[in-house]
Amino acid sequence: MGEQRDGWRDAWAGGRPAVHIGNVADFNAQFLAPGLDAGQAERRRCQGHHYASMAVCYSPEPAVILLPHQVEDAWIDLLAAELAWGRVELHSGLATSADTGLGMSDALRDRPALLARIASAGLPVLPWGLTAGLLDLFGPAGPASAPAAPVGSAGALAVTRRYESKAASHELFTAIAPDHPGIFVPRQERPDGPRRAARRITARAARGATTVLKSPHGVGGYGTTVVTPGQVAEAGGARALLRRLTAEEALAPGGLLLEEYVEGAGRLRDLTFDAVVGPDGAVHPVGVGVMVVDGSHYQGVTVGPRVVPQGPARAAEAFGLAVGQALAAEGYRGWFDVDFVADRTRRLAPTEINLRLTGPAVAFVLKARLDEVRGPGHLVRTLDALPLGARLSQQLLFDHVEGLRARCGRLGVTLLPLVPTASYQELPSVGLALAARDADALDAAESLVRAANQALGNLFDALAG
Repeated sequence: MGEQRDGWRDAWAGGRPAVHIGNVADFNAQFLAPGLDAGQAERRRCQGHHYASMAVCYSPEPAVILLPHQVEDAWIDLLAAELAWGRVELHSGLATSADTGLGMSDALRDRPALLARIASAGLPVLPWGLTAGLLDLFGPAGPASAPAAPVGSAGALAVTRRYESKAASHELFTAIAPDHPGIFVPRQERPDGPRRAARRITARAARGATTVLKSPHGVGGYGTTVVTPGQVAEAGGARALLRRLTAEEALAPGGLLLEEYVEGAGRLRDLTFDAVVGPDGAVHPVGVGVMVVDGSHYQGVTVGPRVVPQGPARAAEAFGLAVGQALAAEGYRGWFDVDFVADRTRRLAPTEINLRLTGPAVAFVLKARLDEVRGPGHLVRTLDALPLGARLSQQLLFDHVEGLRARCGRLGVTLLPLVPTASYQELPSVGLALAARDADALDAAESLVRAANQALGNLFDALAG
């Protein structure tokens, strides 16, 4: 329990190579708050386009990879060698221009020859998440309709949009939880406007209660923040705090949900259960993993044997399967996950549903592929945005990663690059995966990588001096 099952692979891509579309920004754009200004929307779009680099691992064996930002072929060649892929066709730099605001659906629509090639291949098409734009392209009446499994349906998109809401998912959790003794659902309030929200936060703070503030929609922790009584006091009151959090883009403008804070402890505080709803509506468990969450921001996950003890793994899977069955009954098909917070007694509180691929999904896919080509028993840890001590071009980053791969290899750890496009941003970072059969080796490799990344700053300082 908590380890991967095999049935999900056939349900996900039919056990075949697939077309991977990195449409993270397109998916997220469906849920941006109406009051978001152009600068904030562009930052969300840019972050999504970088995260889309993880499209390399949307399934165990890609045939075609479509990415918004430019990615050098060397990164794909490296992954193909490690993961025993066949020929992979890479199309990157499809939606890079900041002044156009293009999403991946727009970019593909402008490339009819590429769409025709995808259609003629007849392979499963796997996006990060379902959008109306993708349905227009790959649906039965679209320019890239193909004999492969359909990319989705209008019904599945409607379910996606409904339950990506943290209010709607909370209602579903509340309906299902009575049949699951190890699950409890934190209380949630939906105040009518910011003044009412501020009064409720003030009242909770006066009782010494910490509150989780949630925008109705958000990804990766954006739109969710935890507020303590001390923070309310330091800000000069709840109304001032809400204004500041919105200005800092911790919360989206507009509606707000207030949720009971779950006091957790230890490495098992943040768990995720991933599954696939197959074309026939059957729900196939993928696994349970331990997430790394900094405040409310997702940073990475570890999956594999013995990562999650049987008790919480069974509780997460049983509840997650029930959620999946409810989603399937309404018409959803595809990947989803349910995230949980474990309290000090290891009761699990479900916090959200993601009706799309996820960061943990990439870890599960990598584990499945490594187990297939190297033998079972892998632990995989993904670290989505490790800080770099200096800004690097992709070529310099590649050289740095190659050095890290050699050093990790001596520890018995395989390092795989996932997000190489953010290394020259104002706050440079790189996304990586680490794979081993020993948890201590993973920990040692992570420490090595973090230290080497930070040391880049010292190196450039020395060169400048």
